[in-house]
Amino acid sequence: MKSNQFVIIGLGRFGSSLARELIQLGYDVLGIDKDEEAVQDMSQELTHAVVADSTEEEVLRSLGVRNFDCAVVSIGDDIQASIMTAILLKDLGVKKVVAKAMTELHGRVLEKIGVDRVVYPERDMGIRVAHQLVSPNLLDYIELSKDYTIAELAVPKCLSGKSLQDLNPRARFGCSIVAINKPKGIIIAPTGNDVLTEKDVMVVIGTNQQIEEFEDAVIR
Repeated sequence: MKSNQFVIIGLGRFGSSLARELIQLGYDVLGIDKDEEAVQDMSQELTHAVVADSTEEEVLRSLGVRNFDCAVVSIGDDIQASIMTAILLKDLGVKKVVAKAMTELHGRVLEKIGVDRVVYPERDMGIRVAHQLVSPNLLDYIELSKDYTIAELAVPKCLSGKSLQDLNPRARFGCSIVAINKPKGIIIAPTGNDVLTEKDVMVVIGTNQQIEEFEDAVIR
Protein backbone atom coordinates (compact mmCIF):
# COMPACT_ATOMS: atom_id res chain seq x y z
CA MET A 1 0.00 0.00 0.00
CA LYS A 2 1.10 3.58 -0.61
CA SER A 3 1.69 5.85 2.37
CA ASN A 4 -1.12 8.35 1.80
CA GLN A 5 -4.28 7.76 3.81
CA PHE A 6 -7.69 9.24 3.03
CA VAL A 7 -10.86 9.68 5.03
CA ILE A 8 -14.06 10.05 3.00
CA ILE A 9 -16.98 11.54 4.93
CA GLY A 10 -20.28 10.87 3.20
CA LEU A 11 -20.65 7.61 1.27
CA GLY A 12 -23.26 8.64 -1.26
CA ARG A 13 -22.75 8.27 -5.01
CA PHE A 14 -19.80 10.68 -5.20
CA GLY A 15 -18.14 9.63 -1.95
CA SER A 16 -18.43 5.89 -2.58
CA SER A 17 -17.17 6.23 -6.16
CA LEU A 18 -14.20 8.30 -4.98
CA ALA A 19 -13.45 5.85 -2.17
CA ARG A 20 -13.53 2.84 -4.51
CA GLU A 21 -11.17 4.51 -6.96
CA LEU A 22 -8.69 5.41 -4.20
CA ILE A 23 -8.75 1.80 -3.01
CA GLN A 24 -8.13 0.63 -6.59
CA LEU A 25 -5.13 3.00 -6.75
CA GLY A 26 -3.68 1.35 -3.67
CA TYR A 27 -4.49 3.80 -0.87
CA ASP A 28 -5.91 3.26 2.61
CA VAL A 29 -9.41 4.70 2.93
CA LEU A 30 -11.57 5.25 6.01
CA GLY A 31 -15.22 5.77 5.09
CA ILE A 32 -17.57 7.60 7.47
CA ASP A 33 -21.32 8.04 7.16
CA LYS A 34 -24.18 8.34 9.64
CA ASP A 35 -26.29 6.04 7.45
CA GLU A 36 -25.70 2.48 8.63
CA GLU A 37 -26.85 0.99 5.33
CA ALA A 38 -24.37 3.11 3.31
CA VAL A 39 -21.54 2.03 5.61
CA GLN A 40 -22.55 -1.61 5.40
CA ASP A 41 -22.58 -1.45 1.59
CA MET A 42 -18.98 -0.20 1.55
CA SER A 43 -17.56 -2.10 4.53
CA GLN A 44 -16.13 -4.94 2.46
CA GLU A 45 -14.47 -2.62 -0.05
CA LEU A 46 -12.76 -0.03 2.15
CA THR A 47 -9.88 -0.33 4.60
CA HIS A 48 -12.29 0.74 7.36
CA ALA A 49 -15.88 1.98 7.34
CA VAL A 50 -17.72 3.33 10.38
CA VAL A 51 -21.13 4.71 11.27
CA ALA A 52 -20.59 8.13 12.85
CA ASP A 53 -21.86 11.70 13.00
CA SER A 54 -19.12 13.86 11.51
CA THR A 55 -20.52 17.04 13.10
CA GLU A 56 -19.40 15.78 16.54
CA GLU A 57 -15.84 16.89 17.30
CA GLU A 58 -15.17 14.13 19.82
CA VAL A 59 -16.30 11.50 17.33
CA LEU A 60 -13.83 12.74 14.69
CA ARG A 61 -11.10 13.03 17.30
CA SER A 62 -11.68 9.46 18.51
CA LEU A 63 -11.46 8.19 14.91
CA GLY A 64 -8.04 9.82 14.58
CA VAL A 65 -8.91 11.85 11.48
CA ARG A 66 -6.05 14.30 12.17
CA ASN A 67 -3.62 11.49 11.31
CA PHE A 68 -4.94 11.19 7.75
CA ASP A 69 -3.19 12.94 4.87
CA CYS A 70 -6.43 14.12 3.27
CA ALA A 71 -10.08 14.31 4.29
CA VAL A 72 -12.84 14.62 1.69
CA VAL A 73 -16.23 15.96 2.79
CA SER A 74 -18.67 14.49 0.28
CA ILE A 75 -21.90 15.08 2.23
CA GLY A 76 -24.46 15.85 -0.43
CA ASP A 77 -27.82 16.38 1.20
CA ASP A 78 -27.04 18.54 4.24
CA ILE A 79 -25.12 21.75 3.58
CA GLN A 80 -24.97 22.64 7.27
CA ALA A 81 -23.42 19.26 8.14
CA SER A 82 -20.95 19.69 5.27
CA ILE A 83 -19.80 23.09 6.55
CA MET A 84 -19.65 21.98 10.21
CA THR A 85 -17.62 18.90 9.28
CA ALA A 86 -15.17 20.95 7.24
CA ILE A 87 -14.69 23.41 10.13
CA LEU A 88 -14.01 20.57 12.58
CA LEU A 89 -11.53 18.91 10.23
CA LYS A 90 -9.60 22.17 9.87
CA ASP A 91 -9.69 22.73 13.65
CA LEU A 92 -8.40 19.21 14.26
CA GLY A 93 -5.40 19.88 12.01
CA VAL A 94 -6.09 17.60 9.05
CA LYS A 95 -3.33 18.31 6.51
CA LYS A 96 -5.62 18.74 3.50
CA VAL A 97 -9.38 19.15 3.42
CA VAL A 98 -11.34 18.78 0.18
CA ALA A 99 -15.08 19.37 0.11
CA LYS A 100 -17.88 18.82 -2.37
CA ALA A 101 -20.09 21.86 -2.91
CA MET A 102 -23.73 21.67 -3.94
CA THR A 103 -24.03 25.31 -5.02
CA GLU A 104 -21.77 28.28 -5.74
CA LEU A 105 -22.77 29.85 -2.41
CA HIS A 106 -21.97 26.63 -0.56
CA GLY A 107 -18.59 26.61 -2.29
CA ARG A 108 -17.83 30.20 -1.31
CA VAL A 109 -18.59 29.43 2.34
CA LEU A 110 -16.28 26.40 2.22
CA GLU A 111 -13.51 28.56 0.77
CA LYS A 112 -14.04 31.19 3.49
CA ILE A 113 -13.57 28.63 6.26
CA GLY A 114 -10.25 27.49 4.78
CA VAL A 115 -11.09 24.34 2.82
CA ASP A 116 -8.04 23.57 0.67
CA ARG A 117 -10.01 22.57 -2.41
CA VAL A 118 -13.68 22.83 -3.31
CA VAL A 119 -15.07 20.53 -6.01
CA TYR A 120 -18.34 20.78 -7.92
CA PRO A 121 -18.92 17.28 -9.39
CA GLU A 122 -22.37 17.93 -10.87
CA ARG A 123 -21.49 21.33 -12.32
CA ASP A 124 -18.15 20.19 -13.74
CA MET A 125 -19.66 17.07 -15.28
CA GLY A 126 -22.41 19.16 -16.85
CA ILE A 127 -19.81 21.48 -18.40
CA ARG A 128 -17.79 18.56 -19.75
CA VAL A 129 -20.82 16.81 -21.22
CA ALA A 130 -22.02 20.05 -22.85
CA HIS A 131 -18.66 20.51 -24.58
CA GLN A 132 -18.66 16.88 -25.70
CA LEU A 133 -22.16 17.24 -27.16
CA VAL A 134 -21.30 20.27 -29.29
CA SER A 135 -17.90 18.96 -30.41
CA PRO A 136 -17.97 15.34 -31.62
CA ASN A 137 -14.15 15.05 -31.61
CA LEU A 138 -13.85 16.22 -28.00
CA LEU A 139 -13.31 13.21 -25.74
CA ASP A 140 -12.62 15.05 -22.49
CA TYR A 141 -12.47 18.61 -21.22
CA ILE A 142 -10.95 19.95 -18.01
CA GLU A 143 -10.87 23.60 -17.00
CA LEU A 144 -7.43 24.20 -15.48
CA SER A 145 -8.14 27.79 -14.48
CA LYS A 146 -10.28 30.74 -15.47
CA ASP A 147 -8.11 31.20 -18.56
CA TYR A 148 -6.80 27.77 -19.55
CA THR A 149 -8.34 24.46 -20.55
CA ILE A 150 -6.94 21.07 -21.40
CA ALA A 151 -8.86 19.01 -23.95
CA GLU A 152 -8.55 15.54 -25.46
CA LEU A 153 -9.37 15.62 -29.17
CA ALA A 154 -9.76 12.55 -31.36
CA VAL A 155 -7.72 12.74 -34.56
CA PRO A 156 -10.10 12.61 -37.55
CA LYS A 157 -9.33 10.85 -40.82
CA CYS A 158 -8.49 14.14 -42.54
CA LEU A 159 -5.48 14.66 -40.26
CA SER A 160 -4.08 11.13 -40.55
CA GLY A 161 -0.51 11.29 -41.89
CA LYS A 162 0.03 14.94 -40.97
CA SER A 163 2.86 15.96 -38.65
CA LEU A 164 2.58 18.47 -35.81
CA GLN A 165 4.79 20.75 -37.87
CA ASP A 166 2.12 20.66 -40.61
CA LEU A 167 -0.56 21.69 -38.10
CA ASN A 168 1.61 24.21 -36.22
CA PRO A 169 -1.18 24.96 -33.68
CA ARG A 170 0.94 27.18 -31.43
CA ALA A 171 1.86 29.65 -34.18
CA ARG A 172 -1.54 29.55 -35.89
CA PHE A 173 -3.92 29.44 -32.92
CA GLY A 174 -1.91 29.90 -29.71
CA CYS A 175 -2.68 26.45 -28.29
CA SER A 176 -0.21 23.58 -27.85
CA ILE A 177 -0.37 19.82 -28.32
CA VAL A 178 1.36 18.56 -25.17
CA ALA A 179 0.85 14.82 -25.70
CA ILE A 180 -0.36 12.31 -28.28
CA ASN A 181 -2.05 9.16 -27.04
CA LYS A 182 -1.38 6.45 -29.63
CA PRO A 183 -2.65 2.85 -29.55
CA LYS A 184 0.90 1.69 -28.74
CA GLY A 185 1.50 4.26 -26.00
CA ILE A 186 1.55 7.96 -25.14
CA ILE A 187 4.06 10.50 -26.47
CA ILE A 188 4.76 13.24 -23.93
CA ALA A 189 5.99 16.61 -25.29
CA PRO A 190 5.85 15.54 -28.95
CA THR A 191 8.04 17.26 -31.53
CA GLY A 192 7.11 18.71 -34.90
CA ASN A 193 8.23 15.47 -36.56
CA ASP A 194 5.63 13.33 -34.79
CA VAL A 195 2.93 12.15 -37.19
CA LEU A 196 -0.76 11.72 -36.37
CA THR A 197 -2.90 8.74 -37.28
CA GLU A 198 -6.68 8.39 -37.22
CA LYS A 199 -6.86 6.47 -33.94
CA ASP A 200 -4.69 8.93 -32.00
CA VAL A 201 -5.89 11.32 -29.29
CA MET A 202 -4.32 14.79 -29.04
CA VAL A 203 -4.01 16.41 -25.63
CA VAL A 204 -4.29 20.15 -26.27
CA ILE A 205 -3.80 23.04 -23.83
CA GLY A 206 -4.89 26.62 -24.41
CA THR A 207 -7.76 29.00 -23.84
CA ASN A 208 -11.30 27.97 -24.75
CA GLN A 209 -11.20 30.30 -27.73
CA GLN A 210 -7.84 29.01 -28.99
CA ILE A 211 -8.95 25.38 -28.78
CA GLU A 212 -12.27 26.18 -30.44
CA GLU A 213 -10.50 27.99 -33.29
CA PHE A 214 -8.12 25.04 -33.68
CA GLU A 215 -11.07 22.64 -33.88
CA ASP A 216 -13.00 24.80 -36.35
CA ALA A 217 -10.07 25.32 -38.69
CA VAL A 218 -8.34 21.97 -38.54
CA ILE A 219 -10.62 19.21 -37.26
CA ARG A 220 -14.24 19.91 -38.20
